[in-house]
Amino acid sequence: MGAFGNARRHIGKTEHVSSGAASMISRRRLLARSAGLAAGLLAARANAEPVLTDDGLYSEPWFLESFLILAEDLDAATARGKRFAVMWELKGCPFCRDTHLVNFADPTVAGFIKDRFEILQLNIIGDREMTDFDGERLSEKRLAEKYGVRGTPTVQFFPDATAGLQSRAPREREVFRMQGYLQPKDFRTMFAFVADRGYERGTLRDYLKAAG
Repeated sequence: MGAFGNARRHIGKTEHVSSGAASMISRRRLLARSAGLAAGLLAARANAEPVLTDDGLYSEPWFLESFLILAEDLDAATARGKRFAVMWELKGCPFCRDTHLVNFADPTVAGFIKDRFEILQLNIIGDREMTDFDGERLSEKRLAEKYGVRGTPTVQFFPDATAGLQSRAPREREVFRMQGYLQPKDFRTMFAFVADRGYERGTLRDYLKAAG
């Protein structure tokens, strides 16, 4: 009876361990499947076609979703190891359309920019409330006027830290500005100039000359 009892206890312990191990494996599989699903959804979102917003603007699914507080967006981008840029567009602007349907449709261009930048898309005549780096609250349209943005598409590039920005004049807060439509190769080069901090070493002309 003693040996039989010991055997039963041993079997019980084995069954308990096996049950626990199976439960752990099941949880691991579930977590792995959930992670895979999440990664798949993110990949699908990143590779999705541009959509038309309520403002009539083409927009990339990987563009920044924002509370429209510029300082917070810049700090968050920096924390993710990216640079912050604001892209101004307008409904019916053919060059804005081509930026999405031609430039961002090129995976080498889109991939380079997605990996290095957070882009906040704004409507040059929009009425959403923004909060500027200096704390001023104003509409998209008024913000565009404040920074002297007069045409679309325009991309403003900002430094990787907010320190001191609030005390500078609006245009002096930018490290670089891209205006108008550029072909995909040149478009990518403008982002590379900022990502490589070429503006710290000289002008765009200097950067292009050094790049050969």
